Amino acid sequence: MFTEYEIETMVAIPEVLTATQALKKDFCKNEAPYLEISDHDFFSLVMMAPTVGIALADGSVSLFEELALNKKARKLSKGGYFMKKDPVVYAMKFLLKKYDIWHEKFFHVLKVAMRASFDMDGMEKEKFHPDTEIAPEVYKRAVLSTPYILIRFIASFFLENDEEIISTNRHMRRNEYLRLLKIGEQLDLHKLPIFHMFCKTFDQKA
Repeated sequence: MFTEYEIETMVAIPEVLTATQALKKDFCKNEAPYLEISDHDFFSLVMMAPTVGIALADGSVSLFEELALNKKARKLSKGGYFMKKDPVVYAMKFLLKKYDIWHEKFFHVLKVAMRASFDMDGMEKEKFHPDTEIAPEVYKRAVLSTPYILIRFIASFFLENDEEIISTNRHMRRNEYLRLLKIGEQLDLHKLPIFHMFCKTFDQKA
């Protein structure tokens, strides 16, 4: 997961800031007119969109999933809000209710952020067939040789803990896994070999 300092650095990139501010204005005007949130914290909300999408894979969010989402949101908030209302947690309630309406616009900002943070175009040129079987040690070496920032994006979007990125023994419900694949395609991650390798580390449960 990204730290608040990494979020601060990313949102300071001019094209990322411009895209974030435009979406914030649109979202606040049409969905949350009384929401007061900084650009930093709104970008943190944008970073939560893939995780929210996975949580909503079966159409609703359980209490356990909501607590996990809130914990993750608080870690991204600027300055920390453990003793008072967290703006990212509060704003996320609006996104949870209207995810289907807003997720494409949120993902657009994430694609801007990723392309501003690493050479995504160059990595898209690497050849890899999605059906290729990957040995665990091959995946682990691929993680180590992949740009750090891309690994951080994947871990932040799809895992609870960054340390789990090197693991090759994960479990996920079938509907959540299908949602992960769909989000990967919406974010253009499906064009990157490391994302396909990452997806192959999951065992699907009914």
